[in-house]
Formats: sequence, C-alpha cells, structure tokens
Amino acid sequence: MRISTILRDKGSAVATVRPQATVTELLAVLSDHNIGAVVVSDDGMTIVGIVSERDVVRRLHLMGPAVLHEPVSSIMTTEVRTCEPGADVEDLRKTMTDHRIRHLPVLSEGRLAGIVSIGDVVKSAIEELETEKAHLVDYLHG
Repeated sequence: MRISTILRDKGSAVATVRPQATVTELLAVLSDHNIGAVVVSDDGMTIVGIVSERDVVRRLHLMGPAVLHEPVSSIMTTEVRTCEPGADVEDLRKTMTDHRIRHLPVLSEGRLAGIVSIGDVVKSAIEELETEKAHLVDYLHG
C-alpha cells in the first residue's frame, strides 16, 4: 500500500502553526483538531519544523509554565523526516518505529501534501490483514 492511499481515505488537510505562535496557541490547535502534532510553517505549504505533544511535555518539565509564552520555534524539531505520496506504507512503518516518530509530513514536489500518523499506519495494516483474512476465508469455503 502507498501513502497516497492513506491520504485519499483520510484527506490531505494538515494543521499548521507559524513559528512565532506561542506554545499556548499551539496547544489550542492541538486541542481543537484533536491531534498530536502540528507542522510548523510560515505559509502552510513549506515545512520549517514539527512540534508534538511530547515536545510540549518535555519543555514544560524543564521550564515550567513559562514555556507557554515561548514561541513554537523554541521547542519544535527542525530536522523533520518526511515522505512522498508514492512511498510504501511498510517502509514508513519501519522508519517510524526505528526512529520513534509518530507523525510524518508528506511532501509532493516539495510542498506539504498531508501528514501520516502512526495510527494511520496501524489502521492501514489492520485493514490489509482483514482483507487478506476475508480472501482466505472465501478461498477455504470456496
């Protein structure tokens, strides 16, 4: 299965936040969209970084509540792993597992085209297993 299949089913909308937004504003975006990570972008199409719940928790632990007034750029990850729509889901699963990444932005021709979470990858694996099981049951009951 390809990443484009996941995006076709879930959509290509990506929540973004500007680097100068405060961590409090970031938390509002995470909460409003019920998501675990946001792409940091000046224009909604290019990636400056990514910031997750995990980033907020770590910095909150280190800095205390003062972090809530800091810009997102101070806590974001700047070396962002990405993938393309044609990438294989199994390869992405391995990358996410090996590098402990839960969200991967999808780029098409250098522009933001979606985001895939580990939940999306697991869901696609379950769907493939269910389809395979149904085919095997049909074959056995012929």
